[in-house]
Amino acid sequence: MSNSDPVICESRLRVRYAETDQMGVVYHANHFIWFEVGRVELLRQLGFSYRDMEERDQCFIAVVDARCRYKAPAHYDDEIIVRTQLKGVRESVIHFGYELVRAGDGTLLAEGETTHIVTDAAMKMTPLPEKYMKAFRAAVGR
Repeated sequence: MSNSDPVICESRLRVRYAETDQMGVVYHANHFIWFEVGRVELLRQLGFSYRDMEERDQCFIAVVDARCRYKAPAHYDDEIIVRTQLKGVRESVIHFGYELVRAGDGTLLAEGETTHIVTDAAMKMTPLPEKYMKAFRAAVGR
């Protein structure tokens, strides 16, 4: 990996029947759950867990903005690839990007972003601890 290549985490999941609506299409809000799956796996790929951030460092990343652009429907039993990357990190703000792709045919199903603020246990904005900042900056490719 060169210095400018961002880390991209690929997670796979299969659409469960309960995630679909009456038309057999994945209910739109489930995309945000899948983004969370990707985000947690990306953190794990970087060498730490969100649980560790909370329990050991009293560091929480609260969602302050979430967006999704729907491109094509996903259906029951589709295998979905969740591609997650860190788009940017500042002292107390973290920005993730996502793509949802159907594994069977490569169709782009959705693109999204979430923006998080770093807080302490009292939900007061706080700087990201240096060990995470270092890993996040490397993951962004800077």
